[in-house]
Formats: sequence, structure tokens, C-alpha cells
Amino acid sequence: MALKDLFTKNQPKKKKYATIHTENAKTDVPEGIMTKCPSCKKIMYTKELVKNAKVCLHCGFHFQMNASERIDSFLDEGSFGEINEAMTSRNPLNFPDYLEKLEKDRQKSMLNEAVVTGMGTVNGHKVVLAIMDASFRMGSMGSVVGEKITRAIEQADELSIPFIIFTASGGARMQEGALSLMQMAKTSVALKRFSNNGGLFISIMTHPTTGGVSASFASLGDFNFAEPGALIAFAGRRVIEQSIREELPEDFQTAEFLLKHGQLDAIISRTELVEKIANLLEIHQPGGELEW
Repeated sequence: MALKDLFTKNQPKKKKYATIHTENAKTDVPEGIMTKCPSCKKIMYTKELVKNAKVCLHCGFHFQMNASERIDSFLDEGSFGEINEAMTSRNPLNFPDYLEKLEKDRQKSMLNEAVVTGMGTVNGHKVVLAIMDASFRMGSMGSVVGEKITRAIEQADELSIPFIIFTASGGARMQEGALSLMQMAKTSVALKRFSNNGGLFISIMTHPTTGGVSASFASLGDFNFAEPGALIAFAGRRVIEQSIREELPEDFQTAEFLLKHGQLDAIISRTELVEKIANLLEIHQPGGELEW
């Protein structure tokens, strides 16, 4: 027998476990079965968390959602049809390693870009939907993101149905320079045409919505909503404090702060979102009436 066999033979395979501490003992459970809330620190079954739209069962903390999870939780089952799925970014400025980074994000997120657009129904009401996904380049706004959102707005305009967007972004995509910044103007112009034609635009800001996205289409809704605790900002907190040489309030740039100062219409929990948006769609459809 070789010396190495003494150390390798019949060694059991290692399994991934998470240690869960209870009042009386600690137990090992397979990783992924339980999830710990980063806010209240309480532990819950992951299945129960997902069933509750990824909202903490104890404190109401909103975990981040990807585009697929948003579609499943918001739209009627089986109603979603994606549009412009195959659009992908190029490298107009020949930015070093940009294409390689895009490919890594495609493999990681299973998306072609940082926004998913399509059509579906909310409690039977037809809508055009855009969902930004922070797992792809931090939801940054490049040329394709701007183009897909613009085309979605134009589709809603052509069909005379509401347009809804879930925003989540780190802002403009630096690898595309001024071309990225121009998406602010392009999407805003499309929304203006949509509004002039009587279109309904509902913006739902999620954590985080920052930079050029917050300064353009995210803030131009007929109704501007946000999820609880969402970071919504243009410039970073530190930059602002250094510029004005003052300390900012602790809750500055949160959804709650913006609501308090009149920059949002409401903060809506995911657990109530479908019902409230469906009510709005009912009111704004031809012949719709508000029920008190």
C-alpha cells in the first residue's frame, strides 16, 4: 500500500452545510434550506421566504429579486412574452475587456442585458413591462438598455396599454461613455410622446436606483412608487457631504426620506403590490371607476 493511500482511501465526501443555532442546540442543515435576514437576523425557511415574494416574514425586509422572480411574482402565471430578447451590447469605445465582462455577466445572470422587456397581464390587465436586473453589470444603463426600454415604451404606445418599469441600477455604464448618458434623453423623449398620447406610466423603484436612471425615466412616472428601504439617489452620499460640507440625515436617499419630502407617491410592499397596481390599472382603463 502506498503511503498516500493511508490518507485518501475511504475518505467521505464533504457536504456543504449551514450551522443553525437554536436556543438549546445547534444543528447542521443543507445549505440553501434556510435564509438569514440581514436586517432582523432571524432565520426562516427559504421556501417560505420565496413564497412571500422574498419579503422577510419577521421584519418585512425586502430581499433583492432578479428579473425572473419579478415576473413570477408580479404577472399572471404564463402571461409573459419577452420582446427584443436577443439584443446585446457591443464595444463602441473599444473599452478594454468590456466584451469579456459582458460575457461573464451573461453566464452568471442567464440574461443578454441588464433589462428584460415584454408583455403580460396583471390580474387580467394587459401591460408592457420592463424589469432591470442588478445581477447584470449592476443594472447599469448602456445603449442596449436604453434602446430596449425605448422600444418597450413605443410598444405600449402603439397598443395603447400601460407601461410599467421596475428599476434597479448603479447608473450610467462607464464603458459606453456619452453613449450611455444619451439614453437618459432618448427614454425621456419616448415617455413624453407616450404621455402626450394619453399613456399610463408606472415607475416602481427598487434597491438600488441611482445615477442617470434615477435622474431620468425612473422619476418620470405618472405614479412613482418604491419598495420599502430602497436606496434612491443620484450622487453618492459622501460626494454630497464633501460638496456642501454638511452631514446628511441618516435616512437620506432612502425611499422613506423621499416620500417624506414629496418625491414619491407611495411606498408599497411587494406583498401588496399586485393588488394596488391592478386597482390603478382598473381605474385607468376606459370606463374604469374608483371604488371607495
